[in-house]
Amino acid sequence: MSNGARHALGVLAGLLLPPLVAAGLWYGVGEILVRSRATFQISWLGLAVVAASGLVLAFLAGSRLSPIASLLGGLAFTALGILPTVELQGLRVLPDQWLPATLEAGFQTVAYSGVLLFLGVALLVVSMFPSRWRSSAGPAEYSTAYSSAPSPYLPQSGPEDATRPMYRE
Repeated sequence: MSNGARHALGVLAGLLLPPLVAAGLWYGVGEILVRSRATFQISWLGLAVVAASGLVLAFLAGSRLSPIASLLGGLAFTALGILPTVELQGLRVLPDQWLPATLEAGFQTVAYSGVLLFLGVALLVVSMFPSRWRSSAGPAEYSTAYSSAPSPYLPQSGPEDATRPMYRE
């Protein structure tokens, strides 16, 4: 896959997957919270949604697709994670009841506990590794067609040549 296609798919994944992860995380945590408060039971649906959100988040963080996906997701999660901190300083940023009850309970639990900020910073750090920005090129092929002697730069067989940088007789 070319670098252009890889980064285009990364932008697409970075725009589509983080909102799905956020909605799944908010719904799952909210469902677990509401169900445990109302009936003192475990919500298996909520746990399954949180687990699915974790799988999609792991794909964002660890795929070789493009670091743009984790960069966009990290920026979004960091921005959402900073909003409760701004509100604690006295500036009202979020409207009241802007989400359905289950989603709002999940958002408040995840945001005010700092989990959204943690996920955002983690995705930003993951996208900063230089190896994620390089393309996955195949191994280099060496040819000995120009001389009959083996190249001094290629690894030689034998236990004594394992640590030497060049072949010596």
